Amino acid sequence: MALSSISEQVWDAKYRLKTPEGEPLDRTIEDSWRRVARALAAVERTPAQWEQRFYEALEGFRFLPAGRILAGAGTERNVTLFNCFVMGTIPDDMGGIFSHLREAALTLQQGGGIGYDFSTLRPRGAPVAGVGADASGPLSFMDVWDAMCATIMSAGSRRGAMMATLRCDHPDIEAFVEAKRTAGRLTNFNLSVLVTDAFMTALREDADWPLVFDGRTCRTLKARALWDQVMHATYEASEPGVIFIDRINRRNNLHYCEEIRATNPCGEQPLPPYGACLLGSINLAALVRHPFEPEADLDLEALEQLVPVAVRMLDNAIEASRFPLEAQRAEAQAKRRIGLGITGLADALILCGLRYGSQAAVERSEQWLRVLRRAAYLASSDLAAEKGAFPLFERDPFLAGETVQELEPEVREAIGRYGIRNGLVTSVAPTGTISLLADNVSSGLEPVFAFEYKRQIRQPDGSRLAEKVTDHAYRLFRERFGAEAAPGEAFVDAQSLEPAAHLVMQATVQRFIDSSVSKTINLPADMSFEAFKDVYLSAYELGCKGCTTYRPSELRGAVLEVESGAAPVVAAVPRPAEGAVVHLTEPLARPEALPGRTYKLTWPESDHAIYITVNDIVQDGRRRPFEVFINSKNMEHYAWTVALTRMISAVFRRGGDVSFVVEELKAVFDPRGGAWLGGRYVPSLLAAIGGVIERHMIDIGFLAPRENAPLADQVRRLAGEDTEEAPPAAERRRLAGQCPKCGAAALVRQEGCDLCTNCGHSKCS
Repeated sequence: MALSSISEQVWDAKYRLKTPEGEPLDRTIEDSWRRVARALAAVERTPAQWEQRFYEALEGFRFLPAGRILAGAGTERNVTLFNCFVMGTIPDDMGGIFSHLREAALTLQQGGGIGYDFSTLRPRGAPVAGVGADASGPLSFMDVWDAMCATIMSAGSRRGAMMATLRCDHPDIEAFVEAKRTAGRLTNFNLSVLVTDAFMTALREDADWPLVFDGRTCRTLKARALWDQVMHATYEASEPGVIFIDRINRRNNLHYCEEIRATNPCGEQPLPPYGACLLGSINLAALVRHPFEPEADLDLEALEQLVPVAVRMLDNAIEASRFPLEAQRAEAQAKRRIGLGITGLADALILCGLRYGSQAAVERSEQWLRVLRRAAYLASSDLAAEKGAFPLFERDPFLAGETVQELEPEVREAIGRYGIRNGLVTSVAPTGTISLLADNVSSGLEPVFAFEYKRQIRQPDGSRLAEKVTDHAYRLFRERFGAEAAPGEAFVDAQSLEPAAHLVMQATVQRFIDSSVSKTINLPADMSFEAFKDVYLSAYELGCKGCTTYRPSELRGAVLEVESGAAPVVAAVPRPAEGAVVHLTEPLARPEALPGRTYKLTWPESDHAIYITVNDIVQDGRRRPFEVFINSKNMEHYAWTVALTRMISAVFRRGGDVSFVVEELKAVFDPRGGAWLGGRYVPSLLAAIGGVIERHMIDIGFLAPRENAPLADQVRRLAGEDTEEAPPAAERRRLAGQCPKCGAAALVRQEGCDLCTNCGHSKCS
């Protein structure tokens, strides 16, 4: 089939099999489908029969296996086909902590995103028996994990993504909530608070809330005060998210044999220790009959035929996959979790003339999801009759589960007779790049983010051509009705929807999903804090398993419209601190006199000291660095110090948030070795200069002091691997809407992930 430009580029960059030299082995998208179908059919008794059926499911992008399967199946590479992992329970001792750090590194290396619960680590200041010291607390070890993740390049050229959770009654919960307010900290983590039903009751009753560790109450505060702190943090920084953990465990099909305390990075897969899950999505937009006609609807018969094939493919992928750890293999095979979900929901509603979030859209979505759930559970039960139920299946407790009780009587009867092949069957994941691959259908259950935007396409001669990229449903509308036709009310994007529309769709889809769903509720920048809090309370009351929002703010940036009309595209751009001015084009003029300070730096490999002068400018009442001079009698340093001072000064004079300069310098690793300065290891002379400039920025109040950063920096640099960019610099670029891969100001935020609309780069962190 002919691919659109954006689909062609995403396929070639992410999913097309090539030799190590870059020679394509998949000549067409059909070759990729055939490769995946053949790999997943290989575990069957009659592979040839199933290969063709699997191929037909993939054809036309009707079923979209997750990116790990598309990129890895049939390649013989040492990668996992699983997208989602939650790591083992971290023991509260140093040896166990760093053993689990190693396991996380191995999992990230093979391409899996991971989740971790840090609630098992004692709070900061707690005594450590036998060594006469106080504990540094879970956040200090999260910094170590964050530094490790920054050094690991995930398989398929994706950088690792992690989720960190902490219980709402942990004594360090307030520090956890505030962590993302520090620029550049924990940039490889998504953060979520595990909120219990008991806490929500205390909140409702305005009661006290104890913070407890190891059975001992450390202190008490008002539940409402903690809730407001969580809400203020996510109001300003869009993190942490909230996970209603008791609801997750209560409604878990496997409630009788596991306890869940964490999720994968985007939240659609709550998993037990060493839990893993495969993902795949039915493309609802590809199944709509008679689009834009009064009788437009989903082909439910086609859906009922497609779902069992998709379930079988995902179940087979458990056998076809490699696993980073043996514990993950054992857990996956004991419970055989799969996560079959949907994508293109918003486009399917548009094709049927239904406005996302309307009552009619809710009713139609309920109908579609009910058919999908029934077909998926019946298919898994049929597989159990053929191949056997998952090893930990126990008939009575499984059928007693809340979610299973809501299934149709005929489905429960089938499970009671044959068992079920998969402990959990459904999930709705982020589908950013695979939705782009499938002709840019809307992602997951999200509304359309932008109907039209421009993308720079690289040409064979190296030049770039600006090409318009259009949402799937919008393109079909224009092809049918022409450029002058006015789209109807069904054409609504994420920015123009009221919060209630987001919430009702999330709650509706969640009712028919046994695991969880990934959803970002986009909120306007001018939304009041009191109204903002209501979104999270409403999510709990509506039966959601968690809530994540995005509101442009001083910390997260403002909304920048770069394409006008019916098809806007938005990106996050940084907002200046109070009273500051951002200059992006013309440098600041230099006054005749500037305040400043000179620092003496002694480096073991240099015969002479190095003197670093940083001069500042006072702008709108705020002091900020303006220029740098580096001098030494050692002529070996002359050329590069002159170049460095000119470059840094040029950056400083442009204004804005220039703190990334420090992080870039501190990330420089000298292969000849660094030196110990002030009781800590510094990996290069350039890093030492970066440390001096950072100290100056902190002294003048331009930067806030950052706790625990030296340890994280040390772990990252001593790992001996180059990183594409230090996490704080990456975070600065992300907040600016600038893609770390292609440099274009084209990042958008969807489903907890960053997606570049220019080059297709994605990162969930």
